[in-house]
This record gives sequence, C-alpha cells and structure tokens, in this order.
Amino acid sequence: MPFSPETQTWLESFIRAHGGVAGTVHTRSDEATLALAAAVNIPPKVQEIVARIPRGKGMAGLAFEHDEPISSCNIKDDKTGNVRPGAKAVDAQAAVALPVHDTGGGIRAVVGIAYAAQRELTQSELATLGEAAASLPI
Repeated sequence: MPFSPETQTWLESFIRAHGGVAGTVHTRSDEATLALAAAVNIPPKVQEIVARIPRGKGMAGLAFEHDEPISSCNIKDDKTGNVRPGAKAVDAQAAVALPVHDTGGGIRAVVGIAYAAQRELTQSELATLGEAAASLPI
C-alpha cells in the first residue's frame, strides 16, 4: 500500500521514540470509518484486512468509538474481543490504540503502537503516548 511519506516517517519515529516494534496510523475517512494511512512491521495481509476499519471494530475502531485509548497487555492471548484476529498475526504482545483529535475536538486519526513484550501501560504512559500522538502531521 502506498502511504504518505510524511505520515510513514512520523510513524517510524513515533514507534522508535516510544520503544515499540510495530504500529499503524488510521485516519478518519467519514463518520463511521477509519482508513489505513501508515504501517510499520504489519504483514501485508493484515494491512489488507485493516485498510478500512468501522467504528467499534478492533482496538482502533473502539478507540474511535469511545474516544479513549484502548490497550491490551497481550494481543496474542486477548480474550476481551477487542483484539481482532489480524492484530494477533503481528509479531508483538502489548498494544494500544490512541485517538488523535483535531482542533475542534473531533477524532481525526487513531495511532496504534505495539510492543515486543507483555506489559500493562500506566495512565502516565498512556498520557505521554497520547501527547506524542497528537503531533501527527495530518
């Protein structure tokens, strides 16, 4: 999938700066759908599956629907139903999807970052990640 070089570069830097191993940027395409805008270490088949995400589906869709970070300490063994099968194919354990707001307070994107090891993200870590995600250039 061809992604915007600026968004792709931003995502690579975001993941590196926060110790992640994989990630995505989904931008809002309409009131009910997100579209994949950048991906790092996401298998091509998974990129196809997550190219369009409806509100409420998977971690990114839930972050979009609830306007709050959605995280899992182990995406491989998640039993909540929040983690879709495609995400489980990513070579990572913990993950979080972070809503990014526009100047009017609406959600303009959802940034996802995944980590190699299982971990529980603290509220402080979520706040730091959310602030960093807000610098998304789109």
